[in-house]
Amino acid sequence: MSGTRAKAQETIEGRITRISGPVVVAEGLGGAGLYDVVEVGDARLAGEIIRTDARGATIQVYEENTGMKPGESVFAMGRPLSVSLGPGLIGMIYDGIQRPLERLKESYGSFIKSGQRGESLPLDKKWSFTPALKAGDQVGPGVLLGTVQETELVVHKIFSPPDTVSSRVAQAAGAGEYTLRDTVVATEAGEELSLVHEWPVRRPRPSRRRLPPSVPLMTGLRVIDLLFPLAKGGCSAIPGGFGTGKTMTQHAIAKFCDADIIVYVGCGERGNEMTDVLTEFPKLVDPRSGRSIMERTILIANTSNMPVAAREVSIYTGITLAEYYRDMGYDVAVMADSTSRWAEALRELSGRLEEMPAEEGFPAYLPTRLAEFYERGGRVETLGGEPGSISIIGAVSPPGGDFSEPVTQHTKRFIRCFWALDRDLANARHYPAISWIDSYSEYAEELRDWWDRKDASWKDLRAQALDLMKREQRLEQIVRLIGPDALPDEQRLILVTAEMIKNGFLQQSSFDEVDKYCVPEKEVLILQAIMDFHRQAEAAIKDGAPLADVVALPARERINRLKSEVPNDRLEDIQAAIREQGAAFAELALKYVKEEAR
Repeated sequence: MSGTRAKAQETIEGRITRISGPVVVAEGLGGAGLYDVVEVGDARLAGEIIRTDARGATIQVYEENTGMKPGESVFAMGRPLSVSLGPGLIGMIYDGIQRPLERLKESYGSFIKSGQRGESLPLDKKWSFTPALKAGDQVGPGVLLGTVQETELVVHKIFSPPDTVSSRVAQAAGAGEYTLRDTVVATEAGEELSLVHEWPVRRPRPSRRRLPPSVPLMTGLRVIDLLFPLAKGGCSAIPGGFGTGKTMTQHAIAKFCDADIIVYVGCGERGNEMTDVLTEFPKLVDPRSGRSIMERTILIANTSNMPVAAREVSIYTGITLAEYYRDMGYDVAVMADSTSRWAEALRELSGRLEEMPAEEGFPAYLPTRLAEFYERGGRVETLGGEPGSISIIGAVSPPGGDFSEPVTQHTKRFIRCFWALDRDLANARHYPAISWIDSYSEYAEELRDWWDRKDASWKDLRAQALDLMKREQRLEQIVRLIGPDALPDEQRLILVTAEMIKNGFLQQSSFDEVDKYCVPEKEVLILQAIMDFHRQAEAAIKDGAPLADVVALPARERINRLKSEVPNDRLEDIQAAIREQGAAFAELALKYVKEEAR
C-alpha cells in the first residue's frame, strides 16, 4: 500500500505591496489564515502570515530576501507552518525551519542560497517496520501502529497522530521494508496512516495528563545534581554574561545527562560556537552505551548571521521535535541557546511591525511567549499511556551580566531551577561557574523520595554544605576588612572547609577523563568526606588542636584529589579515604589529650 495522510490545500495568490527587512505585506490573501505558510516572491521563499488586517497580510520571511521587490507574487499554501515527524530525525542537523543543512551542503555547496530546498526526512529510504495492529483493531489518537529501529540507541515508535479520527483498521501492512510515505494502516474512516506526519510547530502536542516531577535529571555535574537539582520534565535557566560558560555548561549536560533524546537548539549564537557543536558532537561517545552521542541527538543550527525570523521559529521547531519523542515515552532534554537571542528576534520583528514597545524595546507579549515555550516542557502521561518528559534548559544572555533585565526576570517567573553563572568564578577558571549563593532549585523537595531511596544522607549533606557556603560569604566580607588572622580558629575553619568544597567538589573539569562525569554515589561520598572533615576538625579545635595542625593533615589534600583520582567504579577508595581521615583525627585528638594530661 502507498499513500499519504496529508490533504491537498487550495493555494491563494497575492502580491507584495510593502517590504521592511524580513517583514513583507501582501494583498490578495484574504482567504488565508493566521500562521499559514506562504511562499514569497519569485524565488518562492518560505514565510508565515503573522498578522492580517485591512491593509493585507503581514508575513515574516524565513530566508534572506535581499533584492525582493513590491509586485512579486505571494502564494498562501493553506496550512500552518509544520515540521515532518518520522524516522530519520535522529542525527540530523536542521536550520530553524527544518531544512536539512548537511543534505543542502551536498546538493548546493557550503553556501546555501535563498529558495533552496531539501527533504527534511529521507523519503526514499526504506525502514524495517514491525506492525502492532491488524485489521479490525481500534485506532485513534496516540495508538501504536508499529516500531522502527531508527538507530542502535533509539526504537522509533510509530503512533497515530493526535488528530486521528477514532475508527477501526480496515487494512494493515505486515512486517517488511517501507518508505516514509507508504501507508501502513488504512482505517474505515478513510484515513491512510504512514510512517511520517506533519505537525504545526506553534501548537503543543496533547497528552492525557501531567505527572509530578519526581525523578531527577542526572547530569554528572556535582553542583547541579546535589545542590541545585533539575527534575525530569522540569525547566531551568542558565543566565550569565559573556564568557561565563553558558554554552559550555549546556554542552556538558547534553553530553552526559541521562535523557534518552537530546534536542540542541542553537538560536542566534555565533557561527564559531555552533561549528564547535557540529564538529564535536559526532565525535562524542555516549558514556552509557559506548556509541556515538549523535545516535540520540538532533541539532538545530540557527546562527546569528541567519535570517532573524527563522531564529524566532527555531525554538518552536525544537520543542515540537522534543514533544514527538516524548510521546514515544522517552525522556527528552532540550537545550535552548539562547533565549535572549530569540527574544531579540522578537524585538526586531516587533519593531518592524510598528508595535508599541515595552521594557527595553521588547514587545509587551514577551512574557507570554516565554511562558508558552517553557510550559511545553513537563512530565506527562502520553496519549499512548506511557510516561514521557521534556526537560528544558534555556541559556539567557543578559547584556553586561545584568540579571535585572527583562528576559532574565520574566524567565524566572516560569522556571523553577536557576543556575546563575558568576563572572568572578569564570575569571578564576572555576567551572562550572554556577554561583552557590544566587542559584536555587525548587525541585529539591520533590526529589527527596528518590534520593532517600538512593542515599538518605543527601538532604542533610546538601543543607550543611549550602549553610556553610553562606556562612563563608559573610566571613569573607569581614576578612576583606581586617584579614583572616583576626578570626578565631572556628571561623577560619569555615573558610578552609568552604575552599575544600569549592576545589574538591564544586569545581569540575570537562577535560579530565575521571572528573568530567560523576555518578550520584560518588557525588554523595565526596561531599560526605568534606563535611566529615569539617565536623571532626571542629571537634579537634575544641579539644585544643590549633587550626594549623588540622590543615596540615595529609587527609585534607587527599580529599581534594578524590574527584580526579577515584573513578566512578571504585567508590570503595573514597570510603577508605574517609576511614583514614577518621583515624588521622583520632591520632591528632590523642596527641593533644596527652599534652593536656602532662
